[in-house]
Amino acid sequence: MNQPYAAFAHLPTPDLPQLRLGLRALEHNVRLMADWCRERGVELAPHIKTTMTRPVVERQMAAGAWGVTVATVRQAGMALEWGLRRIVIANEVVHGPGLALVRQWLDALPGLELFCFVDSAAGAGLARSAMDGATNPLRVLVDVGAPGGRTGVREAEAAYALGKAVAEAPSGLLLAGVAGYEGIRPNRRDAETVAGVDRHCRQAAEVFHGLAPLIQAERPVFSMGGSAFPDRAVAAHQEAAAHQEAAGQLGGSDAVFVLRSGCYVTHDHGTYEHVSPFPGLEAALTVRAVVLSAPEPGLVVVGAGKRELPYDAGLPVLVGACDPQGVPRPAATGTAAQIFDHHLVLSDAHGLYVGDEVDLGISHPCSAFDKWPDITVVDHEGAAPQVWHPRFR
Repeated sequence: MNQPYAAFAHLPTPDLPQLRLGLRALEHNVRLMADWCRERGVELAPHIKTTMTRPVVERQMAAGAWGVTVATVRQAGMALEWGLRRIVIANEVVHGPGLALVRQWLDALPGLELFCFVDSAAGAGLARSAMDGATNPLRVLVDVGAPGGRTGVREAEAAYALGKAVAEAPSGLLLAGVAGYEGIRPNRRDAETVAGVDRHCRQAAEVFHGLAPLIQAERPVFSMGGSAFPDRAVAAHQEAAAHQEAAGQLGGSDAVFVLRSGCYVTHDHGTYEHVSPFPGLEAALTVRAVVLSAPEPGLVVVGAGKRELPYDAGLPVLVGACDPQGVPRPAATGTAAQIFDHHLVLSDAHGLYVGDEVDLGISHPCSAFDKWPDITVVDHEGAAPQVWHPRFR
């Protein structure tokens, strides 16, 4: 170690900027979502890629989650390390090393229920080859997509054909149900967007009920994800189930509808605040930073930027401020105008001074957790008794 630097190595690291998580709001959101699902008779497999933080996931499971959702094989491995045994990989798994690892897990853990998506004969073939002969099969959900969207079979007929091919695989794969993702729509609730969401959810539900006679799982799974339109997904499921029941067709009582929402757990001050159907959710995340400069009247510069703040779904908002001694500045105002690597410029700023501390509300929690290896957890009294660590790697 460089000797001049070593002399200062014992000094504490500056603690701002800092990602802060309000424990009371987090626990409130977990309860609210669990209750909402329970009241509607649906299950929740929260998408833990939002936080990848074990204490958060433990609270979601304790509230009655059916399982968890992840986006990658790597994240599934982390969920296994945390003791979870019902995991939905809400993605196509087609890469050889990933499939080989999945096969190892299934062989080593007979009680493991591992699901993945498939949207092509090629993907199904790769999974079939990797799982050939497995006694604990990989559970497959046919991925139903929307035109111009992300993954997923675009046409219902092609989805039926793919499901039939999976069901007829000699061994190693088990057709478990159907999945879709309505969250690729714009995060707004205008009539056109909601109509598009409803069309996609209904198509996925129709494919599920059409494939019901071929589904091999003890409890067929119909799953939709996204934190923006869970109410529309549940409504489409209930509508389709009622249709099937009235027609005396299979697919009602034994089926399980699984939501994969994730961002509800911390909510935000931006995109989800504007689109979420849950009026009681509370924003649990803020970034605390220092006012570094006030170079012009009405302009201040805060010491946090692209490396610390999400900006893919909108710039942060000022939600609070205090002076260096912690005395609140209730009249402080400012609007985020520009963001740089480690600086945020607030325009129309008033009542803020160099050295003040500001709390910034963020938009899109996933991108906030991506940026921070340490999260300061603020308890009900406002103290900071714990530091939690996301595990994305």
